[in-house]
Amino acid sequence: MIETTGLAVTRPGGSPERWAFPRRDPLPDDVVVRVTHCGVCATDLHVLRGTDPAAFPVVAGHEMTGVVSDVGSAVGDLRPGDRVAVGNIVGSCGECPACLADRENDCARFPTLTYGGADPHLGGTTRGGFSATIVVDRRFTYALPDALDPAASAPLLCAGVTTFAPLRRFGAGPGTTVGVVGIGGLGHLAVRYARAMGARVVAFTTSAAKSDAARALGAHDVVLTRDAAAMAAAFRSVDLLLDTTGVALDLAPYLNTLAVDGTYVLLGIPTEPLRIDPMSLVVGEKRIAGSGSGGVAVTREMLDFSAAHAITADVEVLPADRLDEALDRLARGDVRFRFVLDLSTL
Repeated sequence: MIETTGLAVTRPGGSPERWAFPRRDPLPDDVVVRVTHCGVCATDLHVLRGTDPAAFPVVAGHEMTGVVSDVGSAVGDLRPGDRVAVGNIVGSCGECPACLADRENDCARFPTLTYGGADPHLGGTTRGGFSATIVVDRRFTYALPDALDPAASAPLLCAGVTTFAPLRRFGAGPGTTVGVVGIGGLGHLAVRYARAMGARVVAFTTSAAKSDAARALGAHDVVLTRDAAAMAAAFRSVDLLLDTTGVALDLAPYLNTLAVDGTYVLLGIPTEPLRIDPMSLVVGEKRIAGSGSGGVAVTREMLDFSAAHAITADVEVLPADRLDEALDRLARGDVRFRFVLDLSTL
């Protein structure tokens, strides 16, 4: 066993504290990673501030960058000292139709999550990236391009691939218009990717204060969603609309902005059922789709694309012992646009 240290919340209502726990010894196809940076996602906030005693103790964190410290005997393309990245999936069956189509995130047996999932090696639950060391199957360990800063690229392993994958899947590019609802941790990356793919980009936001920020990120236009006239003026102007908010919106005004055959993609997961006016879907023959994370192939493509187009997240880097502060500020929206923990001293 490899003994490591993580930042764990051990009980509902508790604060993160240093906690020792084991990682498996590397199997032939494994990579041992010394984690240097890990992004703080809204999912981490939800889990760490949860109330179900059965979920604890939990070591969260699922968007990591780090350095290889050891490799298994069958790993020939990575070696100690290489820079790598790890996301929110660390395993899948490898046999189902989804896995064989490079859609490991849609594994029929459900993928092995970086934390809070069933640990197929040690039993119990998996422990995440708010830790000094993690052991990962080589398939789910990604070489980090030299052009990418390790702190600013950590969120790409969740927020990045979550927005990049549907843009690729639904054909964002020259001659298309992409709308992005919500300019936050996911939304700011969606704007950058869509612009780099050659699409016309429209940001939809409730906040007039974010208009300049959205344009600086690459949006060609900004629509204030609380302005009924502005929303009406956007009628049938968008081919692909990514909803990154995680809020249960009244979808009718947003579906009305879709062109004929347009697609609305749900990325943020609301806590309430979607409210849909059937006619706003039927008229114009529109589609509603969901998307979450990405498989191995699209994650590698996302990292290469990010390096080629100098795309990283806007981050505020905090030392590991300030995770509780990051969670508090994330809960009240006091971040632009993503927190990243520096785990080098953990």
